[in-house]
Amino acid sequence: MSLFDLTGKTAIVTGASTGLGKGMALGLAEAGANTVLVDYVPSDETAKEVQVLGRKAISIIANLMTIEPIQSILDETIKTFGKVDILVNNAGIIRRTPAIDFSEKDWDEVMAINSKTVFFFCQAAARDMMKRKQGKIINIASLLAFQGGIIVPSYSASKGATAQITKALANEWAPQGINVNAIAPGYMATNNTKALREDPVRSKSILDRIPANRWGTPNDVKGAAVFLASHASDYINGHVLVVDGGWMAR
Repeated sequence: MSLFDLTGKTAIVTGASTGLGKGMALGLAEAGANTVLVDYVPSDETAKEVQVLGRKAISIIANLMTIEPIQSILDETIKTFGKVDILVNNAGIIRRTPAIDFSEKDWDEVMAINSKTVFFFCQAAARDMMKRKQGKIINIASLLAFQGGIIVPSYSASKGATAQITKALANEWAPQGINVNAIAPGYMATNNTKALREDPVRSKSILDRIPANRWGTPNDVKGAAVFLASHASDYINGHVLVVDGGWMAR
């Protein structure tokens, strides 16, 4: 199990107050990591749960719709823990509107946080990781990195971009000892899918295609995050790991 041990590691997790971000932050803490929990809403709940596990945690409030807060987050992380070993780019938004009516504002905001911020957060973290020739970056993509989706054109575009950013950075940074990979969650019971789960027709059509016959939960991504953050994944670069209950196999 030492392959998966994250004792002494420092992980930054964005969008950590709820949902998948919270689940992954707790999974990393369970494996031994101290955590820097970033979100745009004030919340100490995840930090308290991390501390109950015997790990250190700090919460940082930041609006990642722009790249402006990134360097201060890195500075605070290094000031507190001395380094950043793991970055989980989880923060993101979704806007649902038919493509024919989709606004420039919704396009730009989704692309900003879901792809532009992802790239520049990777860049900032990698600069510190390169000092030690070691680091793990995990970007959160989506099944819509592979599929077009319905009435979510900017989200699909942004998650496709996230997958390609992951591959491009892996090509450049693998020789520096930095593993850049992504997780593509399937249909998860989070705030982003609330509208789908409350629509009985759409929810049934989704569940009918998932071999596991259920919506995923934050606990379902814990293991993938720990794996990609640990030495167990040292020879995995530029991979998009699908965690979807079998959706893509159907």
